[in-house]
Amino acid sequence: MSRSTKGKVHILLHPELGNSKWDKIINAFILSLIILNVAAVSLETVPSIYDPNKQFFHVFDTMSVIIFSVEYILRVWSCNHDPRYAHSIRGRLRYMLSPGALIDLAAILPFYIHVVVGLDLRVLRILRLLRFLRLFRLTAYMRSARIVLNVFKSRANQLQLSLMLIVIFVTLSGCIVYFVEHPAQPEVFTTIPNSIYWAVITVTSVGYGDIVPITTAGKIMTTTISILGLGVYALPAGIVTAGFLEEMRSHKKLKNKYCPHCGEELPRD
Repeated sequence: MSRSTKGKVHILLHPELGNSKWDKIINAFILSLIILNVAAVSLETVPSIYDPNKQFFHVFDTMSVIIFSVEYILRVWSCNHDPRYAHSIRGRLRYMLSPGALIDLAAILPFYIHVVVGLDLRVLRILRLLRFLRLFRLTAYMRSARIVLNVFKSRANQLQLSLMLIVIFVTLSGCIVYFVEHPAQPEVFTTIPNSIYWAVITVTSVGYGDIVPITTAGKIMTTTISILGLGVYALPAGIVTAGFLEEMRSHKKLKNKYCPHCGEELPRD
């Protein structure tokens, strides 16, 4: 019975594993609570809103921490249902050191540190910013977000290559414009790192205007770099788009069906 209950709890806390009514209810509740917590952290920085409602923010934070703590404990308790964490002790320790579990822990830890140890208000406010880490847990409750994560995982090598090309392109652009413009503007293009900063701003089409070439050769370089930069920076977008389309086709083709009562996977046709 304990194993059966553990399996049901594990499926409830991992909506990608089930598709029952309770999965959807818990999913919607946790999603809403995460979003409300992020909104509360933001509103706490507005004195006109926070000062007259300190008690409300404190109660809401306390209740949220309790709920997230219960969720964290249940996740650790039920993680043995996953074959990767099957061992009762080592499996749980391994799960607790996983990125998702560490984010869950970091999001609630500042509250308990303040209660047990007591902290200066300024330090507490900095630690409370860790609650923004709860945003990352949205990916655990949104299947669409998981598809995007799968795209980045499957296209990691191509994205690394495109990133390397961008770094090389920006570095070379900065070096070239430095040697072209430095003699005319030594106080503007002071160093190669400073020129690389100009290249980044130019290639991304931001163009703050704080560093501007004035020589003819420099202007020609700027035009060339800007045009080539459009193609270089479009590479990651193309890779992600292709990966997303492939993932969507694969997801529709291999989509599993689950029992609405127990959450167990049904055999494919």
